Amino acid sequence: MIRVQTGDFCLATEYDALSRSHQTGAVVTFVGKVRDMNQGDAVSGMTLEHYPGMTEHALENIVAEAKSRWPLLECRVIHRVGALELGDQIVFVGVASAHREAAFAACHFIMDYLKTRAPFWKKERTSEGERWVDAKDSDTEAAKKW
Repeated sequence: MIRVQTGDFCLATEYDALSRSHQTGAVVTFVGKVRDMNQGDAVSGMTLEHYPGMTEHALENIVAEAKSRWPLLECRVIHRVGALELGDQIVFVGVASAHREAAFAACHFIMDYLKTRAPFWKKERTSEGERWVDAKDSDTEAAKKW
C-alpha cells in the first residue's frame, strides 16, 4: 500500500494494518518528522512537492524491489506533501515479515531508496528565507550499500 497525501497518518492504524496476519512475526516501522535544524541552520518548517503519478510509480518500484529481496508479508509507505510544520510527520514506512531480519533490512532499504530515488522536492523555511534542499551525498552513499 502506497499513499502520497497532504493529511497526517495514524501510526496505530498503520501498525494494526501491518499486524493482521498470524504469519507476521515482526513489524518494523519508521516515521520521519520535520526537525528544527538542517545543515547547521534553524528550520521553521518545510514544503514538499511531488509530481503526481510519477512519484507514486517510483514508490511502487521501490516497494517491488524490496519485496523481491526479502520475504515480506506486508509493506506500507505513506509520504506527505504540502506545507509541514515542526514536529509534523513526513513519512511512514512499515514492513511486516515472518522474521525480524527481513523486516529490519527491508525498512532500512526502503528509506534509503526513498531518500535517493523518490521524486520529491523539499523547500525549507529558515530565518534567511526559503531554500530548496539538494540530495545529500551521505544519502546516496547509504543507498549504494544495497
